[in-house]
Amino acid sequence: MFATLDLDIRPGSGIGMFELGTSLWAVIDMLRGLQHLFPQVEVKFDPDNSATTPVILHLRPHLDLLFSGYHQRLHTICVRKLREPHPPVMLRYKDTVISSSTEPLVRVHVSRTFGPTYPGDELKYPGIWFSFDDDGVNEGFKGGITHLEQRTQEVKRIFIRQKSVDGEERDALDEVLPCPIMHGDISSAVIKIHDGVHFNFFSSTLLLHVRIGETTAQDLTIDLGPPSRVHHKEDERMTIHSPNLQASEDDGSTDYFYNYFHHGVDFLISGQTHVVRKIIIHSNMPGSPLFQRYKRCPWQLEGKPEDDEDDSPPCKHFYDKFEMISHFLSPREPPPSMLLDRTDEYDNITLPSSTTRLYGYDGVILEVNEASQVVTVMLF
Repeated sequence: MFATLDLDIRPGSGIGMFELGTSLWAVIDMLRGLQHLFPQVEVKFDPDNSATTPVILHLRPHLDLLFSGYHQRLHTICVRKLREPHPPVMLRYKDTVISSSTEPLVRVHVSRTFGPTYPGDELKYPGIWFSFDDDGVNEGFKGGITHLEQRTQEVKRIFIRQKSVDGEERDALDEVLPCPIMHGDISSAVIKIHDGVHFNFFSSTLLLHVRIGETTAQDLTIDLGPPSRVHHKEDERMTIHSPNLQASEDDGSTDYFYNYFHHGVDFLISGQTHVVRKIIIHSNMPGSPLFQRYKRCPWQLEGKPEDDEDDSPPCKHFYDKFEMISHFLSPREPPPSMLLDRTDEYDNITLPSSTTRLYGYDGVILEVNEASQVVTVMLF
């Protein structure tokens, strides 16, 4: 016996527990606790362009969630297979049931509920539209169809997306417009080597400047709130590459991390001075070993202005290929890299692409996957 999936429709806003504009990280994190409602979740993306690919979550059999490519925000919700009884789905609009597995939603009921709209194969309203095609099979207006048959056409799919500001229909590949669910999230992170990171936030004028060697753990707690986790540094394997092994081991033995999974950022903090020593920013690339451990933090590396009158210094972004970023950091050939296998620390775990490479530059280390995309930036 399946429990009924009872969902309220909010045109331009969301459906049920899903709100347009929510991050991919937050939605998947929520789904981990809803396996009794959504036991089958499939993630689809373009593996050749995972930095900017839209991501689709298939919550079988009723829901498809489309996330934007750059900021990984919930862009479009598709409800389908409305008559599928495993599990049954019930849709409400303003506390009124408009569809269930035993009461199909038809064209005339849509018109009665939502009012008049422009003619077409679909019934489109601001923030929602109703399709009579079943997963690409055209069952819209056919030649010779009678008026009665049109009225009783059964809705096969419902699409929910943001309302257009200017009246024009928004493209499925557009980024999500800022909305209340984004409030307090990082909108951009400007990395300045040998200095720190400038964080900008949605729906806020706050500009947070975290400086290496100056910002304290208390400052982070005041400005960002308490971390998701405080992790005491135990992995000292990289100290073997230090020219002064004993000093490196002594200096970092009490260091600890502030992990902000929901911001896509880690801070390594000195155990002695409690000042930020390193900043690690995550790209949340689909298919990478760290996918979904952190939310995407949309970062950009800022270079030095060409002259004093240059108000827009050159930048490279998280979606640029490693070769472009490497040449931006140093015009010479990329430095020698270290191989990192994220599955080495776990038994009986295999990933299609588990290895990454670490490239060190003056003040920054890039972790790069097999698709030549930067998955993490470590500033020190």
